[in-house]
Amino acid sequence: MNSQHHHHHTSGVLGAVREIFAPHSHDSADSVDDALEASAIGIRAVKISLVVLAITATAQLAVVAVSGSVALAADTIHNFSDALTALPLWIAFALGRRAATRRFTYGYGRAEDLAGLCVVVMIALSALIAGVEAVRRLLDPVPLQHLGWVALAGVIGFIGNEWVALYRIRVGRRIGSAALVADGLHARTDGFTSLAVVLGAGGVALGIPHADPVIGLLITVAILLVLRTAARDVFRRLMDGVDPALVDAAEHTLAAEPGVLGVRSVKMRWIGHRLHADAELDIDPRNSLRDAHRVAHTAEHALIDAVPKLSTALIHAYPAHDTESVG
Repeated sequence: MNSQHHHHHTSGVLGAVREIFAPHSHDSADSVDDALEASAIGIRAVKISLVVLAITATAQLAVVAVSGSVALAADTIHNFSDALTALPLWIAFALGRRAATRRFTYGYGRAEDLAGLCVVVMIALSALIAGVEAVRRLLDPVPLQHLGWVALAGVIGFIGNEWVALYRIRVGRRIGSAALVADGLHARTDGFTSLAVVLGAGGVALGIPHADPVIGLLITVAILLVLRTAARDVFRRLMDGVDPALVDAAEHTLAAEPGVLGVRSVKMRWIGHRLHADAELDIDPRNSLRDAHRVAHTAEHALIDAVPKLSTALIHAYPAHDTESVG
């Protein structure tokens, strides 16, 4: 017995009023609205962070113009190019708002995970560049010029990137987007790089010429740790991994529903920043078809209400002890 329901969504003035006074309805149409809203929040986060990064890079460019430092110019260009890596995520969120088709029957949420994979590649590239540059400066030291300006540019870069990192990570966790969290971690790696500039300039000013490359190596290690976290989260999404606690919560919720004698299985997967669940339940074999439908329908709504970010659930209800019907 399947429970996958399609309800009419009230539009116009009545729909607007219902959204104001009853925003937590769990009809499937409302779940679609929630997913669209989450995508809109993700796009807004990308837009705002892009503006902040553009302001940060522009401020660094002003310091470059005053100091004439070639090294700072290269770092500023790097920050501009890194800011553009948010564009694939923007495109992914926009694609995720499109309706499912007969070819892409689950919609386009997976585009978000592919964008997250691009972010992971960029973090790995940042670690490689930082490491190579640190080793090169150890083997062939280059004296830092304009230490005050270099430190100022580093402070600007660190503040801007860390603000963006905190913002993207917070919004990403709020809407359940591993890709947006990964992009926040990417901004954090850029902030680490800028912090290395500040610490390196301070070390040189104190008479420690190798401070810059040594700190660069330490920052490379920090970026690799960030890379590990981002790669783990993104690849788990690509492999349909979910937090086991969510499965436990789903099983407990379904088992507690009236009319449910047992929970045979629960499967869950992320599609973009929304969860989908499939569950098999044992019910009383004496139930009529109407009663079985009612149990499955009630269990579906209870499950969506209990599990955060769960937008769709497909519930199969079987007569207890009937193993032949499980396919």
